Amino acid sequence: MTAGMLANQLEIHTPEGITFSTPLAGVPSRCAAWMVDTLVFLTAISLVSGLLGWFVTALPSVGTAIQMLVYFLLATGYNMVFEWFWRGQTPGKRLFRLRVMDVQGLRLQFGQIVIRNLLRPVDLLPAGYGIGVIAMLLNRKNQRLGDLAANTVVVRTPPVEEPDLEQVVAGKYNSFRQYPHLEARLRQRVRPDETALLIQALLRREQLEAKARVALYAEMAAHFRGHADFPEEATRGLTDEQYLRNVADSLFRRASASR
Repeated sequence: MTAGMLANQLEIHTPEGITFSTPLAGVPSRCAAWMVDTLVFLTAISLVSGLLGWFVTALPSVGTAIQMLVYFLLATGYNMVFEWFWRGQTPGKRLFRLRVMDVQGLRLQFGQIVIRNLLRPVDLLPAGYGIGVIAMLLNRKNQRLGDLAANTVVVRTPPVEEPDLEQVVAGKYNSFRQYPHLEARLRQRVRPDETALLIQALLRREQLEAKARVALYAEMAAHFRGHADFPEEATRGLTDEQYLRNVADSLFRRASASR
């Protein structure tokens, strides 16, 4: 996949000829998310200080060393841990619907998360992300230095609007419905941007050449199989397109049925 730019949007072009656009996060929203994360981080530091206070008093040298080590681990690992386990989000980013992603639209790698966060102290200079903000203003993808080094961007993830279900779902019968615990796991693990890509691919079915459509659906089906391993009896005889329509039905049916 390749990426381009269009009016504060990141465009991702697949080899099959489909273009998806994602809005980029700007300086105001990223600063707001950073302020929330700073508040969460300071709260965690305060709790740690309270928990270790008695130890520092009892054994000043050892206690202070342990306290400094814990502070260092929190400062270094806060963003890394959240961005890895929350798939590109921290509490602040989640609150403002932001997400870190690979600039080419590929799966975000742990190494990218490490690189962008190791360079965070540089972006923070001289104070309040001064260098980071300047870097964001000087490049079209709103990337700070850490993003440039890690080949990442921060995007906005607005709520996914429910599509016309008749166009994308499996139909009257969906074999996945027999495994509600796996459907729940699927809903939990699939990100909003993945859902949007799935819906766009199904809605644009007729715009794709047959060979390109088969290749795209095969790649996407393999990706979604990694989110929830449905048993063979639920997938036997399904084409990749039918599999994707089952996924779409499982993702949207619960919201529709609750109305």
